[in-house]
Amino acid sequence: MLALIFRRLALGLITVWLVSAIIFLGVEALPGDACTAILERDAHGEALEKCRAAMGLNTPALPRYIAWATGILQGDFGLTASGQEHISELVGYRVRNSLLLAAGALSVGIPLSILLGTMAGLWRDRWIDILFSTGAILAMTIPEFVSATVLILIFAIWLGWVPAIVLTPADARPLEFFPEFILASTVLTLLMIAHIMRMVRSSVIDVMASDYVQMATLKGVPYWRIVFRHALPNALLPAINVIALTVAWLMGGVVVVEVVFNYPGLGRLLVDAISGRDLPVVQAITMIVAATYVGVNLVADILSLLLNPRLRSHQMRSR
Repeated sequence: MLALIFRRLALGLITVWLVSAIIFLGVEALPGDACTAILERDAHGEALEKCRAAMGLNTPALPRYIAWATGILQGDFGLTASGQEHISELVGYRVRNSLLLAAGALSVGIPLSILLGTMAGLWRDRWIDILFSTGAILAMTIPEFVSATVLILIFAIWLGWVPAIVLTPADARPLEFFPEFILASTVLTLLMIAHIMRMVRSSVIDVMASDYVQMATLKGVPYWRIVFRHALPNALLPAINVIALTVAWLMGGVVVVEVVFNYPGLGRLLVDAISGRDLPVVQAITMIVAATYVGVNLVADILSLLLNPRLRSHQMRSR
Protein backbone atom coordinates (compact mmCIF):
# COMPACT_ATOMS: atom_id res chain seq x y z
CA MET A 1 0.00 0.00 0.00
CA LEU A 2 2.81 2.41 0.87
CA ALA A 3 4.51 1.55 -2.41
CA LEU A 4 1.34 2.49 -4.31
CA ILE A 5 1.06 5.79 -2.44
CA PHE A 6 4.70 6.67 -3.07
CA ARG A 7 4.23 5.75 -6.72
CA ARG A 8 1.27 8.14 -7.01
CA LEU A 9 3.24 10.86 -5.22
CA ALA A 10 6.14 10.44 -7.63
CA LEU A 11 3.81 10.61 -10.63
CA GLY A 12 2.21 13.73 -9.17
CA LEU A 13 5.56 15.45 -8.76
CA ILE A 14 6.58 14.53 -12.30
CA THR A 15 3.28 15.89 -13.60
CA VAL A 16 3.78 19.19 -11.76
CA TRP A 17 7.30 19.46 -13.19
CA LEU A 18 6.05 18.81 -16.73
CA VAL A 19 3.26 21.36 -16.28
CA SER A 20 5.76 23.98 -15.05
CA ALA A 21 7.93 23.40 -18.12
CA ILE A 22 4.92 23.68 -20.46
CA ILE A 23 3.76 26.88 -18.77
CA PHE A 24 7.22 28.43 -19.01
CA LEU A 25 7.62 27.46 -22.66
CA GLY A 26 4.13 28.73 -23.45
CA VAL A 27 4.87 32.12 -21.96
CA GLU A 28 8.21 32.20 -23.76
CA ALA A 29 6.45 31.55 -27.07
CA LEU A 30 4.12 34.53 -26.63
CA PRO A 31 5.04 37.70 -28.51
CA GLY A 32 6.65 40.32 -26.28
CA ASP A 33 7.65 40.03 -22.64
CA ALA A 34 7.26 41.85 -19.34
CA CYS A 35 9.39 44.77 -20.56
CA THR A 36 7.31 45.35 -23.68
CA ALA A 37 4.22 45.37 -21.48
CA ILE A 38 5.76 47.94 -19.13
CA LEU A 39 7.28 50.24 -21.74
CA GLU A 40 4.47 49.90 -24.31
CA ARG A 41 5.25 52.41 -27.11
CA ASP A 42 8.73 53.04 -25.73
CA ALA A 43 9.65 49.34 -25.95
CA HIS A 44 12.63 49.73 -28.25
CA GLY A 45 16.26 50.68 -28.26
CA GLU A 46 18.24 51.37 -25.11
CA ALA A 47 15.21 51.59 -22.81
CA LEU A 48 14.13 48.08 -23.77
CA GLU A 49 17.64 46.69 -23.33
CA LYS A 50 18.01 48.27 -19.88
CA CYS A 51 14.64 46.90 -18.77
CA ARG A 52 15.48 43.38 -19.96
CA ALA A 53 18.87 43.54 -18.28
CA ALA A 54 17.31 44.72 -15.01
CA MET A 55 14.72 41.91 -15.06
CA GLY A 56 17.17 39.25 -16.22
CA LEU A 57 15.37 38.63 -19.51
CA ASN A 58 18.61 38.74 -21.51
CA THR A 59 19.80 35.44 -20.08
CA PRO A 60 19.00 32.16 -21.91
CA ALA A 61 15.66 30.45 -21.30
CA LEU A 62 17.04 27.41 -19.43
CA PRO A 63 18.79 29.35 -16.62
CA ARG A 64 15.71 31.55 -16.26
CA TYR A 65 13.48 28.47 -16.01
CA ILE A 66 15.72 26.92 -13.37
CA ALA A 67 15.73 30.17 -11.37
CA TRP A 68 11.94 30.49 -11.72
CA ALA A 69 11.26 26.88 -10.70
CA THR A 70 13.67 27.15 -7.76
CA GLY A 71 11.91 30.31 -6.61
CA ILE A 72 8.53 28.57 -6.77
CA LEU A 73 9.82 25.75 -4.57
CA GLN A 74 10.80 28.44 -2.06
CA GLY A 75 7.45 30.23 -2.34
CA ASP A 76 8.84 33.08 -4.42
CA PHE A 77 7.09 33.73 -7.76
CA GLY A 78 9.18 36.79 -8.54
CA LEU A 79 7.98 40.31 -9.29
CA THR A 80 5.05 41.61 -11.32
CA ALA A 81 5.63 43.12 -14.74
CA SER A 82 5.92 46.57 -13.19
CA GLY A 83 8.67 45.28 -10.89
CA GLN A 84 7.09 47.08 -7.93
CA GLU A 85 5.29 44.23 -6.16
CA HIS A 86 6.07 40.66 -5.19
CA ILE A 87 3.73 38.18 -6.88
CA SER A 88 3.61 36.00 -3.75
CA GLU A 89 2.11 38.86 -1.74
CA LEU A 90 -0.30 39.77 -4.53
CA VAL A 91 -1.48 36.20 -5.06
CA GLY A 92 -1.60 35.25 -1.38
CA TYR A 93 -4.76 37.21 -0.56
CA ARG A 94 -6.42 36.10 -3.78
CA VAL A 95 -5.76 32.42 -3.02
CA ARG A 96 -7.22 32.90 0.46
CA ASN A 97 -10.31 34.59 -0.98
CA SER A 98 -10.83 31.82 -3.54
CA LEU A 99 -10.49 29.26 -0.75
CA LEU A 100 -13.10 31.17 1.25
CA LEU A 101 -15.48 31.13 -1.70
CA ALA A 102 -14.80 27.45 -2.32
CA ALA A 103 -15.33 26.59 1.36
CA GLY A 104 -18.72 28.30 1.34
CA ALA A 105 -19.80 26.38 -1.75
CA LEU A 106 -18.38 23.03 -0.62
CA SER A 107 -19.82 23.16 2.89
CA VAL A 108 -23.33 23.40 1.46
CA GLY A 109 -22.93 21.73 -1.92
CA ILE A 110 -21.33 18.41 -0.95
CA PRO A 111 -23.85 17.31 1.74
CA LEU A 112 -26.80 18.54 -0.32
CA SER A 113 -25.63 16.89 -3.54
CA ILE A 114 -25.06 13.56 -1.75
CA LEU A 115 -28.51 13.75 -0.17
CA LEU A 116 -30.29 14.67 -3.39
CA GLY A 117 -28.33 12.15 -5.46
CA THR A 118 -29.09 9.36 -3.00
CA MET A 119 -32.79 10.20 -2.96
CA ALA A 120 -32.92 10.36 -6.76
CA GLY A 121 -31.14 7.01 -7.04
CA LEU A 122 -33.29 5.21 -4.47
CA TRP A 123 -36.54 6.48 -6.01
CA ARG A 124 -35.46 6.08 -9.61
CA ASP A 125 -37.93 7.21 -12.31
CA ARG A 126 -40.36 8.53 -9.73
CA TRP A 127 -41.44 12.14 -9.40
CA ILE A 128 -38.66 13.00 -6.96
CA ASP A 129 -36.01 11.62 -9.33
CA ILE A 130 -37.54 13.45 -12.30
CA LEU A 131 -37.66 16.71 -10.32
CA PHE A 132 -34.06 16.54 -9.06
CA SER A 133 -32.63 15.29 -12.36
CA THR A 134 -34.41 18.01 -14.35
CA GLY A 135 -33.12 20.66 -11.95
CA ALA A 136 -29.58 19.28 -12.22
CA ILE A 137 -29.68 19.31 -16.02
CA LEU A 138 -30.93 22.90 -16.03
CA ALA A 139 -28.18 23.96 -13.61
CA MET A 140 -25.55 22.28 -15.79
CA THR A 141 -26.76 23.78 -19.06
CA ILE A 142 -27.43 27.37 -17.98
CA PRO A 143 -24.22 29.46 -18.24
CA GLU A 144 -22.79 30.82 -15.01
CA PHE A 145 -23.22 34.45 -16.00
CA VAL A 146 -26.92 33.88 -16.73
CA SER A 147 -27.67 32.26 -13.37
CA ALA A 148 -25.53 34.90 -11.63
CA THR A 149 -27.46 37.71 -13.33
CA VAL A 150 -30.79 36.15 -12.41
CA LEU A 151 -29.76 35.80 -8.75
CA ILE A 152 -28.57 39.41 -8.67
CA LEU A 153 -31.86 40.58 -10.18
CA ILE A 154 -34.01 38.64 -7.71
CA PHE A 155 -32.13 38.74 -4.40
CA ALA A 156 -30.15 41.97 -4.73
CA ILE A 157 -32.36 44.28 -6.81
CA TRP A 158 -35.93 43.11 -6.31
CA LEU A 159 -35.72 41.79 -2.74
CA GLY A 160 -32.65 43.71 -1.53
CA TRP A 161 -31.54 40.90 0.78
CA VAL A 162 -27.85 40.82 -0.18
CA PRO A 163 -25.41 43.12 -2.03
CA ALA A 164 -25.19 42.67 -5.79
CA ILE A 165 -21.39 42.77 -6.06
CA VAL A 166 -18.39 42.55 -3.76
CA LEU A 167 -16.84 45.90 -2.83
CA THR A 168 -14.56 44.63 -0.04
CA PRO A 169 -10.83 44.92 -0.90
CA ALA A 170 -8.78 41.78 -1.47
CA ASP A 171 -6.69 42.19 1.69
CA ALA A 172 -9.70 42.51 4.02
CA ARG A 173 -10.39 39.99 6.77
CA PRO A 174 -12.48 36.95 5.72
CA LEU A 175 -15.49 37.96 7.85
CA GLU A 176 -15.70 41.28 6.01
CA PHE A 177 -16.75 39.48 2.81
CA PHE A 178 -19.98 38.40 4.47
CA PRO A 179 -22.72 38.79 3.18
CA GLU A 180 -21.29 40.08 -0.11
CA PHE A 181 -19.99 36.69 -1.27
CA ILE A 182 -23.29 34.83 -0.66
CA LEU A 183 -24.61 35.16 -4.22
CA ALA A 184 -21.29 34.13 -5.77
CA SER A 185 -21.10 31.12 -3.47
CA THR A 186 -24.71 30.22 -4.31
CA VAL A 187 -23.98 30.13 -8.05
CA LEU A 188 -21.02 27.81 -7.49
CA THR A 189 -23.09 25.64 -5.16
CA LEU A 190 -25.79 25.15 -7.79
CA LEU A 191 -23.24 24.12 -10.40
CA MET A 192 -21.47 21.79 -8.00
CA ILE A 193 -24.68 20.12 -6.84
CA ALA A 194 -25.69 19.42 -10.43
CA HIS A 195 -22.47 17.57 -11.31
CA ILE A 196 -21.97 15.64 -8.05
CA MET A 197 -25.66 14.76 -7.70
CA ARG A 198 -25.73 13.12 -11.13
CA MET A 199 -22.67 11.02 -10.27
CA VAL A 200 -24.08 9.96 -6.88
CA ARG A 201 -27.44 9.08 -8.47
CA SER A 202 -25.80 6.83 -11.07
CA SER A 203 -23.61 5.17 -8.43
CA VAL A 204 -26.56 4.50 -6.12
CA ILE A 205 -28.55 2.94 -8.97
CA ASP A 206 -25.62 0.68 -9.92
CA VAL A 207 -24.93 -0.40 -6.33
CA MET A 208 -28.59 -1.10 -5.54
CA ALA A 209 -28.69 -3.41 -8.59
CA SER A 210 -25.49 -5.25 -7.58
CA ASP A 211 -25.39 -8.91 -6.56
CA TYR A 212 -24.43 -8.39 -2.92
CA VAL A 213 -27.31 -5.99 -2.36
CA GLN A 214 -29.72 -8.44 -3.97
CA MET A 215 -28.32 -11.19 -1.76
CA ALA A 216 -28.75 -9.07 1.36
CA THR A 217 -32.35 -8.37 0.34
CA LEU A 218 -33.06 -12.08 -0.11
CA LYS A 219 -31.60 -12.77 3.34
CA GLY A 220 -34.11 -10.39 4.88
CA VAL A 221 -31.73 -7.58 5.83
CA PRO A 222 -33.78 -4.41 6.52
CA TYR A 223 -33.92 -2.05 3.54
CA TRP A 224 -32.49 1.03 5.24
CA ARG A 225 -29.71 -1.01 6.77
CA ILE A 226 -28.74 -2.14 3.28
CA VAL A 227 -28.81 1.46 2.09
CA PHE A 228 -26.71 3.01 4.87
CA ARG A 229 -24.30 0.19 5.68
CA HIS A 230 -23.73 -1.43 2.29
CA ALA A 231 -24.98 0.60 -0.65
CA LEU A 232 -24.22 4.21 0.25
CA PRO A 233 -20.54 3.79 1.29
CA ASN A 234 -19.78 1.98 -1.98
CA ALA A 235 -21.83 4.43 -4.05
CA LEU A 236 -19.88 7.41 -2.71
CA LEU A 237 -16.49 6.08 -3.82
CA PRO A 238 -16.85 7.19 -7.48
CA ALA A 239 -17.95 10.64 -6.28
CA ILE A 240 -14.57 11.26 -4.61
CA ASN A 241 -12.85 12.07 -7.89
CA VAL A 242 -15.75 14.29 -8.98
CA ILE A 243 -15.54 16.20 -5.71
CA ALA A 244 -11.76 16.51 -6.14
CA LEU A 245 -12.17 17.96 -9.63
CA THR A 246 -14.81 20.33 -8.29
CA VAL A 247 -12.47 21.60 -5.57
CA ALA A 248 -9.73 22.23 -8.13
CA TRP A 249 -12.20 23.91 -10.47
CA LEU A 250 -13.35 26.19 -7.67
CA MET A 251 -9.76 27.39 -7.19
CA GLY A 252 -9.17 28.60 -10.71
CA GLY A 253 -12.09 27.85 -12.97
CA VAL A 254 -14.60 30.32 -11.56
CA VAL A 255 -13.38 33.26 -13.60
CA VAL A 256 -16.85 34.16 -14.89
CA VAL A 257 -18.43 34.13 -11.43
CA GLU A 258 -15.67 36.22 -9.88
CA VAL A 259 -15.83 38.77 -12.70
CA VAL A 260 -19.63 39.08 -12.55
CA PHE A 261 -19.64 39.63 -8.79
CA ASN A 262 -16.37 41.60 -8.73
CA TYR A 263 -15.01 39.06 -6.25
CA PRO A 264 -11.27 39.57 -5.55
CA GLY A 265 -10.22 35.98 -6.08
CA LEU A 266 -7.64 34.16 -8.15
CA GLY A 267 -9.81 34.04 -11.26
CA ARG A 268 -10.45 37.78 -11.24
CA LEU A 269 -6.74 38.46 -10.79
CA LEU A 270 -6.00 36.22 -13.78
CA VAL A 271 -8.37 38.24 -15.98
CA ASP A 272 -6.81 41.51 -14.82
CA ALA A 273 -3.29 40.14 -15.43
CA ILE A 274 -4.18 39.02 -18.95
CA SER A 275 -5.78 42.39 -19.72
CA GLY A 276 -2.68 44.19 -18.45
CA ARG A 277 -0.28 41.74 -20.15
CA ASP A 278 1.32 41.00 -16.79
CA LEU A 279 2.90 37.76 -17.95
CA PRO A 280 4.74 36.90 -14.69
CA VAL A 281 1.42 37.02 -12.80
CA VAL A 282 -0.34 34.94 -15.47
CA GLN A 283 2.50 32.44 -15.27
CA ALA A 284 2.28 32.23 -11.47
CA ILE A 285 -1.52 31.85 -11.35
CA THR A 286 -1.49 29.18 -14.05
CA MET A 287 1.12 27.26 -12.10
CA ILE A 288 -0.90 27.52 -8.88
CA VAL A 289 -4.08 26.28 -10.57
CA ALA A 290 -2.26 23.42 -12.30
CA ALA A 291 -0.56 22.34 -9.06
CA THR A 292 -3.94 22.48 -7.31
CA TYR A 293 -5.49 20.19 -9.92
CA VAL A 294 -2.64 17.69 -9.61
CA GLY A 295 -2.57 17.84 -5.80
CA VAL A 296 -6.31 17.46 -5.29
CA ASN A 297 -6.55 14.58 -7.75
CA LEU A 298 -3.59 12.94 -6.03
CA VAL A 299 -5.40 13.13 -2.70
CA ALA A 300 -8.54 11.71 -4.32
CA ASP A 301 -6.60 8.78 -5.81
CA ILE A 302 -5.00 7.99 -2.46
CA LEU A 303 -8.39 8.13 -0.70
CA SER A 304 -9.85 5.82 -3.33
CA LEU A 305 -7.02 3.35 -2.74
CA LEU A 306 -7.50 3.49 1.02
CA LEU A 307 -11.29 3.10 0.91
CA ASN A 308 -11.58 0.53 -1.90
CA PRO A 309 -9.76 -2.78 -1.28
CA ARG A 310 -10.69 -4.05 -4.76
CA LEU A 311 -8.95 -1.10 -6.37
CA ARG A 312 -5.84 -1.78 -4.30
CA SER A 313 -5.75 -5.41 -5.38
CA HIS A 314 -6.25 -4.39 -9.00
CA GLN A 315 -3.34 -1.97 -8.79
CA MET A 316 -1.12 -4.63 -7.26
CA ARG A 317 -2.02 -7.15 -10.00
CA SER A 318 -1.33 -4.54 -12.71
CA ARG A 319 2.22 -4.19 -11.40
